[in-house]
Amino acid sequence: MILNALFFYLFAGVTVASAFMVIASRNPVHSVLFLILAFCNSAGLFVMLGAEYLAMLLIVVYVGAVAVLFLFVVMMLDVDFVELRQGFLQYLPVGALVGLVLLVEILMGVGAWVIAPELLTHVSEPTPALSEMSNIEAIGAVLYTKYIFYFQVAGLVLLVAMIGAIVLTLRHKEYVKRQNIAEQVARTPATAVEIKKVETGKGI
Repeated sequence: MILNALFFYLFAGVTVASAFMVIASRNPVHSVLFLILAFCNSAGLFVMLGAEYLAMLLIVVYVGAVAVLFLFVVMMLDVDFVELRQGFLQYLPVGALVGLVLLVEILMGVGAWVIAPELLTHVSEPTPALSEMSNIEAIGAVLYTKYIFYFQVAGLVLLVAMIGAIVLTLRHKEYVKRQNIAEQVARTPATAVEIKKVETGKGI
């Protein structure tokens, strides 16, 4: 139990410190690196809880794809962050309001858990024992039965966002050859073949 507590405080402390450095670091590259560190330690916490599937999701999806993509974008784009920080104060009231709302929601959740723990029994379902069903099977059983509609809606939203990003960023360049299927299908032998008469001893 002492070893479990030590690892928990280690992972939790590094996660909180990394999350603070994400917003406190002046270099955006350092912020992304601290974000990757926070994800890795959060994965360690999930492993301690027995949710290895969620831990692997954090490592493979968030660290291996999202955070690395952020890092490449920040390093490749020539963004003037000094100019962006100059207008920081004008967004401070809105940011403070959003932070206050989030703080109130967190306090309401923690307060309900401390004052009336029996409320959690009305919104949560018992997790089956690991000897009966692994956590991956438990997540799949709930996700693809009770929450299948929300899962499909989330996939549809991501699909629309992906199509929108492709449409907004796609640029047709004149000097790049592109395939036109309709034009290829409509071609006839008269337009597809050009016959040239080459004189003897001369090239085309």
